[in-house]
Amino acid sequence: MNNLNSIILEGNLTRDPLMDTTPKGTAVCHFTVASNRYYKSEGDRQEEVGFFDVEVWSRLAETCGEYLTKGRGVRVVGRLKQDRWANPEGEPRSRVRIVGEHVEFRARPKNDAVDENGETETVETEAAEENAAVPAY
Repeated sequence: MNNLNSIILEGNLTRDPLMDTTPKGTAVCHFTVASNRYYKSEGDRQEEVGFFDVEVWSRLAETCGEYLTKGRGVRVVGRLKQDRWANPEGEPRSRVRIVGEHVEFRARPKNDAVDENGETETVETEAAEENAAVPAY
């Protein structure tokens, strides 16, 4: 039985997505999402920004690479994945990223054209995972 590993993240892309393919030809797309959190501290409004690395695979990767741009809002539903390795000095390193399984495209940035219907675009896919050859970025 699998344990629960699920995350929902909403925010804006910090840069244009990076597209890549595995040696077997599977598309993978990497992007970073900035997510803002607002709270009050001693009566003043404070802002906390988190930056989260996301990767998506296969057809979803191709669609994200084609339509997403810096500043575009997204909602990502997926799971957390931890990578572990040793640096050249042999010290252990790790990082956690989000593997997106569903990406909803939110409103475009103000400097881009908005579609005439004002509807959000939604793309879904099953988790296509080819983690044997995950490119670093």
